[in-house]
Amino acid sequence: MRRTTIFKVNPLHPEKEKIKQAAEVIKKGGLVVFPTDTVYGLGANAFLPEARKKIYWIKERSFDKPLIFLLDEIKKIYPLISELPKNAKKLIKKYWPGPLSIIFKSSPLGTILTGGSRTIGLRIPDNQIALSLISASGVPLATTSANLSGEKSPVTAKEAIKNLKNKVEVILACGETKYKVESTIIDLSVVPFLVIREGYIKKTELNNLLVGW
Repeated sequence: MRRTTIFKVNPLHPEKEKIKQAAEVIKKGGLVVFPTDTVYGLGANAFLPEARKKIYWIKERSFDKPLIFLLDEIKKIYPLISELPKNAKKLIKKYWPGPLSIIFKSSPLGTILTGGSRTIGLRIPDNQIALSLISASGVPLATTSANLSGEKSPVTAKEAIKNLKNKVEVILACGETKYKVESTIIDLSVVPFLVIREGYIKKTELNNLLVGW
């Protein structure tokens, strides 16, 4: 059991020193819990295989379930994907930053991050704390919800602390999340596209947006 440092963070103006300390944990291969616009996330340095494995161990999660990678800028998706489908441009313009995770075909670098998968799930969250953490860490964050596998995803700091206190190095706490439900996941690596998980954004909304694409 490890001792967890809990920082209460300003949602609009995240304190730089608190974000810096959390980012240092990420850089060194540790785990950080932080709020996103959807639910509280559990994040690790995407470039460190052992850090990614810790997420699975902590959550008691099957290694068959892929992680989502969070970025802070659209331009940073390009090294991780092999192609940008035409319909992706429309989705990115409308929903990023926001509660939509998009699955692309992996580039060679993306395949390394996913541990060999030919696809990679990416998202830019609409949350200043999350974006600040990603930026300060200087790497994509390998993420999933901050709960044990099979349990409800936390939408408050209190729930996230209850789930993972003394299992991670740092928890960034900031009340409730904006949407209080998981991101929607759409797979654009296949034709026709496939909605893997319906979260905040409804399947019918995506179908209506992408009709004819």
